[in-house]
Amino acid sequence: MRFLLITLFMSCCSILLAQQEATDVRRGNKQYNDSNYTEAEVNYRRGLSKNDQSFEGHFNLGDALFKQEKYPEALEQYTQAEKLLKANDQLSKGQLDSRLAETYHNIGNSLYAQQQYDKAVAAYQQSLRHNPKDNDTRYNLVKAMQQLQQQQNQQQNQNQEQQQNQQQNQNQEQQQEQQQQEQQQEQQNQDQQTPPEQNNEQMDKETAEQILQALEQDEQETQEKLQRQQGKKRRVEKEW
Repeated sequence: MRFLLITLFMSCCSILLAQQEATDVRRGNKQYNDSNYTEAEVNYRRGLSKNDQSFEGHFNLGDALFKQEKYPEALEQYTQAEKLLKANDQLSKGQLDSRLAETYHNIGNSLYAQQQYDKAVAAYQQSLRHNPKDNDTRYNLVKAMQQLQQQQNQQQNQNQEQQQNQQQNQNQEQQQEQQQQEQQQEQQNQDQQTPPEQNNEQMDKETAEQILQALEQDEQETQEKLQRQQGKKRRVEKEW
């Protein structure tokens, strides 16, 4: 499996460099070629501090930042270089096309490294419009399109999984709600059955009181009867 071709184009045309920053850019180029990307960045920035309208300064600074995996910063420099190119009316069409193709190629690489495959595809396509024969850009375009398709498939799968999870959560909530309703209905049924039980209990108490009163009444009548009988016996004894 082949990987993305990280081909970074460098601008070394000193004709367009202002005299003040020419030395800094040349030093930066030397350090870049020696793989001293941090030192190269320092010199490119020093040159830009003297002339911030330098296409070469922004472009090559983007390369040094890219090599340090500072992709967002590299993209910013390439974008600035693109603006300067489009504003330059001193270049021939051939020169402009060549530099724009290189700039869009590097923009595509920076976007690809940040997994912004849709924007990377657009940048590579722009590069090929200015230089249709660049095989590296064509290869990178194919790789970016493949990664974009894979990314979209993953996003679609994630969306489907999220929808399934939401549906499961919704079903669980519905089941819980149904169980709560059933429990409430059962409780209501029990509450409706409670009053008759209370009435029966009340009736049982009343019956018990009636029976108790009847027993007390019988007891009282029995005592009164005994007392009357004893009274009669005493009177008979006195007469004798």
